[in-house]
Amino acid sequence: MPTLALPFPAIDPVLIQVGPLAIRWYALAYIAGLVIGWLLARRLVSRPALWGGTSPMTPQDLDDALFWATLGVILGGRLGYVLFYNPAFFAQNPADIFAVWKGGMSFHGGLAGTLLALALFARSRRIPVFSMLDVAAVVAPIGLFFGRLANFINGELWGRPADVPWAIVFPHGGPLPRHPSQLYEAGLEGIVLFLIMLLVVRSGELKRPGVAAGIFGMGYGVGRIIGEFFREPDVQLGYLAFGTTMGMWLSVPLVLAGLGLLLYALKRKPAP
Repeated sequence: MPTLALPFPAIDPVLIQVGPLAIRWYALAYIAGLVIGWLLARRLVSRPALWGGTSPMTPQDLDDALFWATLGVILGGRLGYVLFYNPAFFAQNPADIFAVWKGGMSFHGGLAGTLLALALFARSRRIPVFSMLDVAAVVAPIGLFFGRLANFINGELWGRPADVPWAIVFPHGGPLPRHPSQLYEAGLEGIVLFLIMLLVVRSGELKRPGVAAGIFGMGYGVGRIIGEFFREPDVQLGYLAFGTTMGMWLSVPLVLAGLGLLLYALKRKPAP
C-alpha cells in the first residue's frame, strides 16, 4: 500500500440545518437529478422532428409524470435495498424500513419502481409505453451522476483497498487507502452513459420506440458491473460466488433485458 494517499475532502453531508430540519447533499442530489432530467425531457418532447414528426406526449404530460417518477424512485429504491441488500435486518426491525433518512437505497429497485410508475402513467394517458421509457432513459444518467457524487460526499459505498496514487482514506472505511469508486461510477453511469444517450437521440433513434431504453439498460448494466470490480461490497453480504457481488448479479438481468428490448425495437420500422 502507498505511504501517501489523498485526504478525504471534509464536506459536511448536511448543507443547512435549522433546528431539527436538515437539508442534506444526498436529498439535493435526488432533487437536482429529477429537476434537470425533467427540464431536458420537456425539451425532447417539444421537438417533434426527433420523433418522426409528431411527439408522443406533451410537456404537460411530463409535468405530471415527474410526480410518478419521484414516487417510483423513492419507493422502489428503498424496497429494493430492503429486499436485496439487508432483508434479515429489516425482518427483525420492520420500523426501520421507513427510516429512509438513515440511508439505504438500491438503484435497481429504484429503476424497477420508476419503470412501473411510468408504464402505469403512460397507459393512463394513452402514451406509448416504450416512448415514455425512452425519454426516461435519456435523462436518467443525470440523476445517476448527482447520486454518485452524493455517495462520495457522504463517504459511503467506498471502493476496495488500492495502491493507486489517487486512493483515498475514507473516514468510515478503515485505515487503508481505497478506490474512490463513487467517482468511477459517476463517470461511467453518469457522464459516459449520458453521452451515449445523446448520440442515440442525435442519430434519430427516438423514432424507434424502445431503442433508447434498451441501450440504457445495457449501458448501465455493463457500467455497473465494471464499477463493482472497484467497489467494496456491502459488509452484510460480502462477496458472493466466484468473487462476484450483489450489484453484479442484479445488473446481468438488466443487460439481457436491455439487449432483448433493443433487438425487438430494431425490427420495427422507424417513424418517417
